Amino acid sequence: MMHPRLTLILGGARSGKSAYAQQLALKRGGDNVLYVATAEPLDEEMAARIRTHREERPAGWRTLEAPRQIGQSIRQWLDGTQAIPAVILVDCLTLLVSNVLAAQAESPDPSGGEEAVLAEIDELLSLVRDSGMCWILVSNEVGMGLVPPYPLGRIYRDVLGRVNQRVAAAADEVLLMIAGLPWRLKPPS
Repeated sequence: MMHPRLTLILGGARSGKSAYAQQLALKRGGDNVLYVATAEPLDEEMAARIRTHREERPAGWRTLEAPRQIGQSIRQWLDGTQAIPAVILVDCLTLLVSNVLAAQAESPDPSGGEEAVLAEIDELLSLVRDSGMCWILVSNEVGMGLVPPYPLGRIYRDVLGRVNQRVAAAADEVLLMIAGLPWRLKPPS
């Protein structure tokens, strides 16, 4: 059975995105999955979340930590391995965007920050197209929430919204998670 080459899973905080993505990756790739983590343990709460995520993943999965330069990091990992994964699961674009914007400066220039993020996403999507593998990307849907009260928050929300649109346009399948239930926005063709 042919699986979609690129699946995007969107949802709000605690909507079940990561759990569903892991179930889907396990179904499509078994133990032959590369899990690409974008989180950085910058405080104890995030370190605890990372530990929980690690414990929830199947033991046979390989993990690549890539908080930035994700396309380059995955490409280098693939070039250096003999065991090509059946599925690559990236969790999540939300933190990738945050990491790239935070690396720009204390108060990033909206256009410079957005350019850096979109360059990251374009490189990742190029790798997806070139690889021929099954990919699952996870991201937060931020367009349904409140408008952040500070400039950096608004920049972040706007840039992540554009990233989600770009990835959704390239995806073969797009799901929106609500209360742990998947809603198919773009069925595989």
